[in-house]
Amino acid sequence: MSGALATGAIALAFVAIHITIGWFRELDRTPRSIWLSLAGGVAVAYVFLHILPELAAHQDEFSQSSGLTFWGADLAVFGLALAGLAAFYLLDQWARHHARASGRDDMEEVPREVAAMHLASFACYNALIGYLLVRGEQEGGWELVAFALALGVHFVTTDHALRRENRSAYDRIARWVLSGAVLAGWGLGRALMVSDLFVGCLFAFLGGAVILNTLKEELPAERESRVLPFLAGASLYGVLLVAIGGE
Repeated sequence: MSGALATGAIALAFVAIHITIGWFRELDRTPRSIWLSLAGGVAVAYVFLHILPELAAHQDEFSQSSGLTFWGADLAVFGLALAGLAAFYLLDQWARHHARASGRDDMEEVPREVAAMHLASFACYNALIGYLLVRGEQEGGWELVAFALALGVHFVTTDHALRRENRSAYDRIARWVLSGAVLAGWGLGRALMVSDLFVGCLFAFLGGAVILNTLKEELPAERESRVLPFLAGASLYGVLLVAIGGE
């Protein structure tokens, strides 16, 4: 299968997750579904065994392309990751502040412009993933499979959280916007090639956002996450990454 067909199929699989997440009633339970905790373990393993090492690997690229010293490149890469984490944290807290002001814990009563901004942030997030998916074609093989698996289960947890907070808005609007954003990012990646330095900046910013969105869904006590499925997901995905790295 060519790189374009492979990444296109993965993008469509991501779209299927966005559209059908509401069909899986097993996910809507407390304590947390075994499958969500398993997915959370995979996503956390992806953060620590792939994203963080990739960020470190981008230091050399930043140093060579920008003329920064090694330590300056280090600060640039991880500073962008911090910016991604902080941006999504601030947007999330802004939306939740308006939700609390309405006397509710979910997002159903926030002002329309706040809900639109919150959704737009996740649309940009999805578009970045779609774009970087195309740039991952050069890795190919099992590396692309590992990327698709990790981001697929990550979408399961983030989409479930978005739908839990405002079910009607998610089913009517959000799932279609998020699906379109992934495809738009993939299409942009096919049409527009930018420098490796810029791709590194995008990856660093996205990495910080993935770290936040992964940990905030799995760590809160009220989620009553299941420890063994979480550890199983993290361990199995970790073994997969080690096996790929050893090829």
